Amino acid sequence: MESAEISVRTAQVGREKPTGGCFDAASRPLVVRRPAAVEYRRGLRRPSLERTRGKELGMRATWKGAVSFGLVTIPVQLFAATREHDVPLHQVHRRDGSRIRMRRFCEVEDKEVPYSEIARGYQAPDGTTVTLSEEDLAELPIPSKKTIEVLAFVDASEIDPLMYSRAYYVGVTDRAANKPYVLLREALTESGQMAVTKIALRSRESLAVLRVHGETLVLQTCLWPDEVRDAGEVAPKEDVTVRPQELKMARSLMETLSEGFQLSALQDEYTAALLEVVEARLEGVEPPHERGPRERGGNVIDLMSALENSVKAAKGGGASSGSAAKKAARKKGAAKKAEAKRTAEKAGGKSAQKKAAAKKTAAKKTASRPRKSA
Repeated sequence: MESAEISVRTAQVGREKPTGGCFDAASRPLVVRRPAAVEYRRGLRRPSLERTRGKELGMRATWKGAVSFGLVTIPVQLFAATREHDVPLHQVHRRDGSRIRMRRFCEVEDKEVPYSEIARGYQAPDGTTVTLSEEDLAELPIPSKKTIEVLAFVDASEIDPLMYSRAYYVGVTDRAANKPYVLLREALTESGQMAVTKIALRSRESLAVLRVHGETLVLQTCLWPDEVRDAGEVAPKEDVTVRPQELKMARSLMETLSEGFQLSALQDEYTAALLEVVEARLEGVEPPHERGPRERGGNVIDLMSALENSVKAAKGGGASSGSAAKKAARKKGAAKKAEAKRTAEKAGGKSAQKKAAAKKTAAKKTASRPRKSA
């Protein structure tokens, strides 16, 4: 593949490196290679963009230990079950595009501190600071450090979804763990329950549940009950009465919107739009502009009317077109009635005129006849 060398300017605190290339900690120039622009224009993408678009790079175990199920021990390892869409954006100098680097400085010595000299500390309310070493953190006396101990089994409805945090696939570390793994999985499937556990992960102990996902056990870390905030007075305070017909129409709207719905068809439009802008900048072309806001309804004045129009719009009829059609039909009917009334009035007028003319003619004939003598 044709390649092109590029130079990167690295800004540092108080000074700048020469512009001949990237520099490492020993200030030795490094050559950064990437596909030439002509190759990129032929359809190649940066690895970071491929990673963002969902390309699998393999899963690595984030924890190794054992599941303790009574007297049964299952050697397992955890793999991150989810990942979020992420476009790696960095802070750069607006004027020249060079990277902005964050440095760790000591407040007392006023100098940069290497990572090897950094430890964790806790500051007490009176300002006293104690330093904790890696040995202090590694030797914490907790039983869940390398063991996922099953504490109880509960129905899924007993765990509020607000408590769910991160999910991990649970895999075995050797073939001997296959049978107890399948035994626990089948027991959870047959009972429809989840196992409540605790685990020390990422420098903290977390509440967790073991549940079944297809053919795999999943460890779902949870918040502690006192970490979930009380809803308080977030809900409306005043008493609201919902009429049965409004509830029925709302259910009808729910059913209409759910017809043919597929969760897997939904896409992250923000990340896709951001990638389009990034790729346009890499190509040196004008990035795409905003497509315009989606149409939204106005303030809800008549809830029943809004629900009816929503159902029509969801079915494809369109609320505005339906209302216009009704108005046109009403106007057409009124016009027909008015026309019929005018026709009837004209017909009635002509009939009266004919009757009056006939009376006048009869009177004239009677007056012109000679009277007979007695």
